[in-house]
Amino acid sequence: MREYGGALRRTALFRGMEEEELFALLDCMGGGVRRYPRGTAVLRAGDPATHLGVVLAGQVQVSRIRPDGQRIVMGEMGPGRLFAESYACAGAESLPVTVTATADTAVLLLDCRRLSTPCASACGAHGKLIHNLLWVLAEKNLFLTGKLDHLSGRTIRERLLSYLEEEAARTGRTTVVVPFDRQALADYLCVDRSALSRTIGQLQREGMLEADRRRFRLKGLPESQK
Repeated sequence: MREYGGALRRTALFRGMEEEELFALLDCMGGGVRRYPRGTAVLRAGDPATHLGVVLAGQVQVSRIRPDGQRIVMGEMGPGRLFAESYACAGAESLPVTVTATADTAVLLLDCRRLSTPCASACGAHGKLIHNLLWVLAEKNLFLTGKLDHLSGRTIRERLLSYLEEEAARTGRTTVVVPFDRQALADYLCVDRSALSRTIGQLQREGMLEADRRRFRLKGLPESQK
């Protein structure tokens, strides 16, 4: 666990905690590191929605399968990011999503049912944990609101440009490196992969976009940050 001390302290969930109070809190909550090879399910749809996860190393992808069989990618999380926290905190009976390691990954799983129990040996840290979790949930809500804006586009072109332009505005750069491969990006935007590739090709021919795997450069936007 201590080998990930630096990563844990940089995680929003543990913001403001000293190392010793952080590890005392994790001991009281029964938190432990688990490792998953690439392609392994960390959590599966239908599992009890009791635990939230923190990515310590690697990357995970959160997805769900619609009744018609279409896969929807909800997002990809790298080190320091949380997953399944909304379902666990809401007390959902079971998870509607599957969390898969897209690289060799180490995660910390915490039983959300123990969050509301005062921690006798690290009560100050427990209060910080709850405060930070509220902040993380609010941030996730803003993220999902942004995704709804992208999906409101009527065409693949509108959805793709909405997503890339938001990422460019967030980073202050016209070059955007997305966390998705082409199939996952199509699933994230809820579109067909072949149709997405055709749209990217069309935007390149029009001189609006340069694309190379996960790297996209939007033309005609000011570079606000070097």
